[in-house]
Amino acid sequence: MTGNGWLQIALFFLVLLALTKPLGAYMAKVFAGERTWMHRLLRPLETVIYKVCGIDENGEQHWTRYAGGVLLISVVTLLFTYVLQRIQQWLPLNPQGLGNVGQHLAFNTAASFTTNTNWQSYTPETTMSYLTQMIGLATHNFWSAAVGISVAIAFVRGFARHSVKTLGSFWVDFTRATIYVLVPLAVVGALLLVSQGAIQNFASYTKVTTVEGAVQTIPQGPLASQEAIKMIGTNGGGFFNANSAHPYENPTPFSNLLQMLMIFSIPAGLTYTFGKMVKDTRQGWAIFAAMSVLFFAGVWVTYHFEQAGNPNLTKLGIATAATDTQSGGNMEGKEVRYGIANSALFTTVTTDASCGAVNNAHDSLTPMAGLVPLINIELGEVVFGGVGSGLYGVLMFAVLAVFIAGLMVGRTPEYLGKKIEQKEVKMMMLSVLVLAFTILGFSGAGANLGTVANSLGNHGPHGFSEVLYAYTSATGNNGSAFGGINANTPYLDTTLGLAMLSGRFLMLIPLLAAAGSLAQKKLVPVSAGTFPTHGPLFVALLVGVMVIVGALTFFPALSLGPIVEHFLMHAGRLWS
Repeated sequence: MTGNGWLQIALFFLVLLALTKPLGAYMAKVFAGERTWMHRLLRPLETVIYKVCGIDENGEQHWTRYAGGVLLISVVTLLFTYVLQRIQQWLPLNPQGLGNVGQHLAFNTAASFTTNTNWQSYTPETTMSYLTQMIGLATHNFWSAAVGISVAIAFVRGFARHSVKTLGSFWVDFTRATIYVLVPLAVVGALLLVSQGAIQNFASYTKVTTVEGAVQTIPQGPLASQEAIKMIGTNGGGFFNANSAHPYENPTPFSNLLQMLMIFSIPAGLTYTFGKMVKDTRQGWAIFAAMSVLFFAGVWVTYHFEQAGNPNLTKLGIATAATDTQSGGNMEGKEVRYGIANSALFTTVTTDASCGAVNNAHDSLTPMAGLVPLINIELGEVVFGGVGSGLYGVLMFAVLAVFIAGLMVGRTPEYLGKKIEQKEVKMMMLSVLVLAFTILGFSGAGANLGTVANSLGNHGPHGFSEVLYAYTSATGNNGSAFGGINANTPYLDTTLGLAMLSGRFLMLIPLLAAAGSLAQKKLVPVSAGTFPTHGPLFVALLVGVMVIVGALTFFPALSLGPIVEHFLMHAGRLWS
């Protein structure tokens, strides 16, 4: 590790910190229906949408109706994207004449983009037409992100309100999240990316002759517009197969920094929004602090082990002794423009959030560095997390933390003036168990199937890690992968799609039920026995609960994968 590398990591975090309060305050006003500096431009569009769609702007919904709206728009958009892929060869904006997408892959992709996962079992530039990319996938980047933000806001209202049975209107929250938050940020982000060299066109693919005389096909397309929202909405699906390691998607060091800030900006800002909505910004900063502790821990581990490299390799690439080291660190799978520090940072950021965009090959990480993205996702992606999903995920752990604290001191647990009782704890634990059951269940079943084994690029513990990472990424709605696995098979397309849907909706619905219950409760006055939830003690407790409940659930599986691979690597055993 170098001082220059840590300086770049510190710069990223300081810029993120500077963005958190203004963006969070802006979003708090948006979802409260208050006037913002964007109202003069966007308010007319908002009112037209309400009128055309028959939405009552002042209407309120019980949590069941709110959840119904979430499920309705998700089902409709999933079917739309599925059908679009199945008929794309007969539609316009397909200059390469790409054929229709197969049924299993079309289901997987539709489920992936509906759930904000953006897992890609295909090569985008040879599978999806420009129309499918824009109308099916890019629009889903807005829709799925807006759903996540809306659910987070509804969950916060469960704490902010008292003695009421409603959580707001999903359709109003969804509209405001889209037009006031996502669209403006995506427009600015796209323009900045174009200024750095990201392409935005409808040209046919370009054929060029290389210096050696070979003919190479260079893909084109409307990239920048999709790239911006894929980062801002923590979607992650690449326009090209190389994702953010492709020079068209990520042209410069500034675009690399910009993309990481795009990934974290809304999740970080929502912590301040939370504080504003519950009328105590210290609560939001406590959540931010807990996320930051886990973020820096992940960056340190990834950076350390990638810089240390493989002990079996000398600078000549051949092991001569057990003490040999990889000269310069592990550069395998890295984009050489950015190096180890920015690759380690990007790896941590994209798996802390439910983004999945990558600027290096996670399959090429050293075992302990590869452990970090797995743990980040298995925590529930609550280290800033996805847009919306990060906030409601970490609040789930906050409720569990105060419940545990209450058990230790023999008091009824309270959080933000609400008593945490049996129903809320059951709903929170149901969400936690869904994540564990889906990841471990599908991984265990897949590891014993020949059809899955034949899809792996490696054997032994690394091959198991590829399977575990696939179902972890799908269930956690992340979308990144250990790329050695060929997931485009009927079994993997189907089961990964089911894992994505389970990880999104079987976690989300119980949390909305808990929010509905909390909103009906009366406020409990603060007393001498109230556990303060805005100080260092609570931050430490919250981090501890996230690590114990989130990570240790998966410790046996991780022991069979990256942990045992790490020890075998130091013993001189490698896997291919």
